[in-house]
Amino acid sequence: MFVKDFADEYGRYRAMGEKAMAQVSDDGLNQVVATDGNSIAMIVRHVSGNLVSRFTDFLTSDGEKESRDRDGEFADGTFDRGEIDAAWKTGWGVVEHALAQLTDADLERMITIRGQALTVHEALCRSVTHSASHVGQIVLLARIVATNTWNTLSIPKGQSKQYNQNPSLEKAHRR
Repeated sequence: MFVKDFADEYGRYRAMGEKAMAQVSDDGLNQVVATDGNSIAMIVRHVSGNLVSRFTDFLTSDGEKESRDRDGEFADGTFDRGEIDAAWKTGWGVVEHALAQLTDADLERMITIRGQALTVHEALCRSVTHSASHVGQIVLLARIVATNTWNTLSIPKGQSKQYNQNPSLEKAHRR
């Protein structure tokens, strides 16, 4: 039950990021809107790198893999939509696979991230929060660089009463 709750939350944020990125032009995915800022492509590469590192051999090896190039995730460059989509799918796929192997009893097990001991539950809380914060950045950047035809990902302004009659965003996302 509890692992499923984490899986549902990861799914909700994955879907939100995908809906935001779908509204952005290919050029917009690489647009940096602030000095020393990140593009959507950079954030996607970072989220993917983080998830692959954390969830590969999740229960048996440190969550910060030696093979990870965190600084490289933020390197300047132009990345096409295919590369960005592939990175996004890879990262979330590793999470989904790892969560499918867990049981609620595993939440009390100990793992390490950068040599720090954490329970699986602590690591999942930390990871879902990290992922959510970056998806929020992706949504904001997408809204900034998208055209005026933006489709809101939450309750549209002035429509709370209508939404409350059918609160569909509260349901777990199913892939």
